[in-house]
Amino acid sequence: MGTGTPAEAGFGGRLRALRTAAGLSQEALAQAAGVSVRALSDLERGRSRGPQRRTVEALAAALGLDAAGARELERAAGPGRPRPRSAPAAPHGTRTTSTDTGPAPLHTLALPRDLHDFTARAPALARLRTLAERLDPAHPPVAVISGQPGLGKTAFAVHAAHALAPHFPDGQFAVDLRGMDPRPTPPRDACARLLQALGVAAGAVPAGTDDRCGLLRSVLRDRRALILLDNAADEAQVRPLLPGHGPSLTLVTSRNSLAGLEAVHRADLALLRREEAVELLGRIIGPERVREEAQAARDLTHLCGHLPLAVRIAGQRLASRPAERIGKLVTQLAAYESRLDGLEAGSLRVRTAFALSYRQLDPSARTVFRRASLAANPDFSPRTAALLAGLPVRLAARCLDALTGAGLLQPHPTADRYRFHDLLALFAAEQLAEEDDPADIATAEDRTARWMLRRATAAALRFDADHRDTSGDDPDPATAPRDNEEAHGWLEAERAQWLAALGRVQAAGRHQEVIDAAEAMHWFSDRTLHWELWVEVFRRAVDSARALGSRRDEAVHLNYLAWAYNQCVYDPAAALPTAEAALEVACEVGDQLQVGWALGYAAGALTRLGRTDEAITRLQESAAHLAGQSCAQSRLAELSALNALGQQLRQVGRAAEALVIHRRSEAICRAGIPGKPEELIGLYLASTRQHIGNDLVALRRWNEAESPLRYALAHFEAARMPAWSEPSRLDLGIALRHLARHVEARETLTAAREGLIRLNNPRQLEAVAELDALDGDMAPGRAPGHVGSR
Repeated sequence: MGTGTPAEAGFGGRLRALRTAAGLSQEALAQAAGVSVRALSDLERGRSRGPQRRTVEALAAALGLDAAGARELERAAGPGRPRPRSAPAAPHGTRTTSTDTGPAPLHTLALPRDLHDFTARAPALARLRTLAERLDPAHPPVAVISGQPGLGKTAFAVHAAHALAPHFPDGQFAVDLRGMDPRPTPPRDACARLLQALGVAAGAVPAGTDDRCGLLRSVLRDRRALILLDNAADEAQVRPLLPGHGPSLTLVTSRNSLAGLEAVHRADLALLRREEAVELLGRIIGPERVREEAQAARDLTHLCGHLPLAVRIAGQRLASRPAERIGKLVTQLAAYESRLDGLEAGSLRVRTAFALSYRQLDPSARTVFRRASLAANPDFSPRTAALLAGLPVRLAARCLDALTGAGLLQPHPTADRYRFHDLLALFAAEQLAEEDDPADIATAEDRTARWMLRRATAAALRFDADHRDTSGDDPDPATAPRDNEEAHGWLEAERAQWLAALGRVQAAGRHQEVIDAAEAMHWFSDRTLHWELWVEVFRRAVDSARALGSRRDEAVHLNYLAWAYNQCVYDPAAALPTAEAALEVACEVGDQLQVGWALGYAAGALTRLGRTDEAITRLQESAAHLAGQSCAQSRLAELSALNALGQQLRQVGRAAEALVIHRRSEAICRAGIPGKPEELIGLYLASTRQHIGNDLVALRRWNEAESPLRYALAHFEAARMPAWSEPSRLDLGIALRHLARHVEARETLTAAREGLIRLNNPRQLEAVAELDALDGDMAPGRAPGHVGSR
């Protein structure tokens, strides 16, 4: 259809007449054309400059104009449009022609070039595309792209801007806010640059920041534009530059999280997955080179920590040396201390990227960053950071929050703990060596070790029935674990830290502290026998006992060490001579309790070495020896010896004798042991009943076996002892299989297999075999129980 309207002066009058003739309200036309109601109202009243060509086309389509009517509306819009700054005005009297197509106006804020080898980030790009496609002019979207140095935030934002350009025909504009410079770009200056790029004459740009930013928001009301604010320093720099209304999209990149920006979309970029990192490497150096050295390529990206900048630098270095093998660079980067030296290619340097962020920190945050590299754990708590930095915990916590916001630390998703990216840990260690005095470092490590070992000792003593009140032993009673569950959680979370502390304290010659800590760990270690570190703990205690000349402590900790070799690392060849050494020392000092334990631990090693008859003899000697002692500790040791003896008899086909012995253990538990709490005796009873259940299984009395096995499982689960509950779950599953309760047996055995895998327990193989037997309706196999408690 034609216009069907009189020729009214100006674009606004013509637009209003066309809308009225079409019977449309401003709201209806604005929605149909994809512009805001306010922008449409300003156009009709002549309060804004002529709209861009794409806006006119959208209005013409919404009004249902034919080609002639659309051309008339376009001609009416032309005189109100600003001339591009780079195009001089036509001389007086020269005829100018408006066309429907043509190049976008030239400006100085064009997007940087896109990388042809850009890789990955598809989900993040898809989310931005959705924002562009569902853009609401009343709430122009702002997307903040943040993350640690080297993640490729700018590269991603530029790539996204190029990909989304068709959605924003009124232009794409990029401003580097220089957030890492000593003096970042003020919002006033950035706003002026944007206004001039958008066509506002330099003389028309207001002087004040507020007026400039207000004009920017007014100009963007009618522009379908994409604005990239790159390298932002903080919220105060960005907030004045954000649009209020209009069909624009703003992308903001920053090394800081800009957590204070309201109502924004966030794209926190993560490290590349391994296959993405290898793909990026292949795009840089060519897929043929990657295929030729596939494993070396994977190793290289691993050494780069899957950090995009590091992978790119390694790739650029290889691309500049086409004859060099990937494996050669892998060998060079494998030297941990000099890895950052190898991650340089021309002006690209990983170290430089990290240093930019480091220089922005205040002195306290820098100290926390450097000293945190001394932490023994892969992740560390605010308390550890505070101890190492010599700061109050509250101040250290604020520094950790700042480091996280700057992308220099990664927070744990659920716990109050932090960790470095591997390359950032290297950088922090470098800064530590350059800026901190060695004496200050040694003081920090000593302070941390002393505190950690005291806390670990007090936490472990909670599991010793004879030392329940440990509040006086803790270095900070106000923050000490409140119960066994918290104590267990702390000891597990900080085990690398307190283990390192044990070594440092020993190196300093404080041997009694080492022995006291190891003794405190004794009962707790029985709950966590899947931790291989117990070998180191008790070996250090043995060495410290020898350094002090304490033969009794030496016998005790040799026994603990033999237990650890047997139960924690499954090394009977080391356990047997250790137990024999314990026996020799115990006999020398006349410690009858340790004599009994040593006989039992030697038996455990002999069993694993296949010397079953010798093991049975040793266990019989141990039980008889301990039965003649009157102290409560001897009764506990006797229970362990009896349970282990019964297990050995069952495994050699003497299940009836085993059941008699285990019933004897059960009677001792039921009678109680003077001076020992019911909770401790309850654990021994649970272990005994697990053995009784297995005896009954071996005797084919499967119906009777279920009850004691369930009792043991429930008790160990309640005590949070997975190293004990999972083997007992396996034993119960075996009994259920024999009872032909296949559904329940499968569920139980599957859960046992998963639990044993988590514990790295060899009985997982037995669980797999039992599941296979269930599938194949095979005959029942061997069902050994596990060694009783110490």
